[in-house]
Amino acid sequence: MRNISDILHDGAKQNDCKIKLAFILLSAGMFKEAFDCFNGIEVRLLNNESKIEYYALKARAHSDLANYDSNSYYTQYNNAESIKYLDSTIALCKPNSYEWLRQQGDKQIRIGDIQEPSKYYLRILKDFKLTAHQRAMIATGLSSSYMKPSQIEERANLLIIGVINDIRSSTKETLASFELGYLLYQNGNVKDAYIFIDQAMNDAEYYGAKLRKIKIAAVLPVVAAQKLVLMEKEKNKFLVYLLTITVVSIFVLMISFIIFNQLKRLKAKEKIIEEKNLELETINDKLVEDTRIKEEYIGYFFNVISGYILKLEKLKRNIDRKLAARKYEDIQLAINEINIKKERDLLFYTFDHIFLKIFPNFITVFNSLFKEEDQIWPKDNEVLNTDLRIFALLRMGISDNETIANILEYSVNTIYVYKMRIKARSIVPGDQFDKKIMAIKAVDVVNKS
Repeated sequence: MRNISDILHDGAKQNDCKIKLAFILLSAGMFKEAFDCFNGIEVRLLNNESKIEYYALKARAHSDLANYDSNSYYTQYNNAESIKYLDSTIALCKPNSYEWLRQQGDKQIRIGDIQEPSKYYLRILKDFKLTAHQRAMIATGLSSSYMKPSQIEERANLLIIGVINDIRSSTKETLASFELGYLLYQNGNVKDAYIFIDQAMNDAEYYGAKLRKIKIAAVLPVVAAQKLVLMEKEKNKFLVYLLTITVVSIFVLMISFIIFNQLKRLKAKEKIIEEKNLELETINDKLVEDTRIKEEYIGYFFNVISGYILKLEKLKRNIDRKLAARKYEDIQLAINEINIKKERDLLFYTFDHIFLKIFPNFITVFNSLFKEEDQIWPKDNEVLNTDLRIFALLRMGISDNETIANILEYSVNTIYVYKMRIKARSIVPGDQFDKKIMAIKAVDVVNKS
């Protein structure tokens, strides 16, 4: 605004800007700078409204300076100057207007005429439609007339109105908040007093109002100390209550322990019996499963081994005859009749059939551990494929990679790679995968369940 007024070379606007700057400096407690600003104002160039603002602000400046000096000589002088400028302001105001009534009320406070509530402030509250900021100022000013012990409630109510309207108008004015906090402190409400005075200090620091900070700083530590004392008393009282409750609780717990001790022992024994029964049931299921596996595979391997012994016996007699007849070329032909691949395929085929006879749901449960696109199903000409056969051997209790490799005619590293690749695609964590495989039930155990 000042830069624009300088460009326009408009003296009235330049002086108006200086008044507003003086208000900011005065609110911040920068008295020298504020009076320097006043001295640069040409009053003759001001219109009537600006003159009212100028004289009212200068009256406030002398009043604030009187409070700051707190000296019998300078305070008396500045109060006199403040009243003189208030008289000039009142002379320029339209009689019975808001500004005229407000300045009259302010003058009553400056001269100490606060024995009775200001009729000027009361009339403003009754007859005028006020903004939130105006209501805050009038209510706070009027509270100065309610200083008697019997008027504490009326004073508190007016200060509360002032605080509420300062908040509504977003005004960082600390006076109402500070006065309300100090009033509460004087009447023993230390907790709420600290809240209001601390908020007043925050507002003063936010705006940078030095005079307000000095006044608040003289009171805030005292209130804070009283708050700490109060908190300490409450803490001690709480500790007494806590100790009493603790002793009673211990007594109740001791009685409860004696009453329920036998019941707990009985429940503990029942739980042990239940756990033992579950263990026995699990062991029994395992024994049934192991018996089933042994019955099937012992018979199977006896049959296979017997077949291989007969084949070896037949081959031996045939070779003996060829050797006796010196038909050495026919010996090679007899040996070539043995098809190792066919025998191994037959071995796997028989193993697969017997395994699925014992674990008919193995393939389905195994694939439930994978996403649909990662599931492993045997082809039409297969019973089990290599991937399934590795974990079928694991379900049979053969977990050693070297043993599995020897059975399937692979290297140990190949078996390891197979396992890791399959586990990596599973939806089950790797450390849980083998447990899920071992949990697949045999047909007799499934039927029993």
